[in-house]
Amino acid sequence: VQLQAFGGGLVQAGGFLRLSCATSGNVFSLNILGWHRQAPGKQRELVAAITDGGTTNYADFVKGRFFVSRDARNTVYLQMNSLQPEDTAVYYCHARAYWGQEHWGQGTLVTVSS
Repeated sequence: VQLQAFGGGLVQAGGFLRLSCATSGNVFSLNILGWHRQAPGKQRELVAAITDGGTTNYADFVKGRFFVSRDARNTVYLQMNSLQPEDTAVYYCHARAYWGQEHWGQGTLVTVSS
């Protein structure tokens, strides 16, 4: 399974961005798709995830601002609204197969200026 993320960039505080992550390979093995992020000097953390049944899970710090979705091609999206400087990080898409194997994309940088 390969994952490729798109959509990062520079945005002003209060703005929005939409990330997408295309999957390829044995995509029908994928149960959970989602996004993690890693800010400079910090550990990677979960942002949002969605199961193949549509159940979502969000970190508290993005609830009500970010929204995760996926389509029939197992492309996963992250709509990020009301961005704040503390959201600045490299965002990684993530996939977990039904049997637990995990896959990571290459990361896309999101920079929010104040």
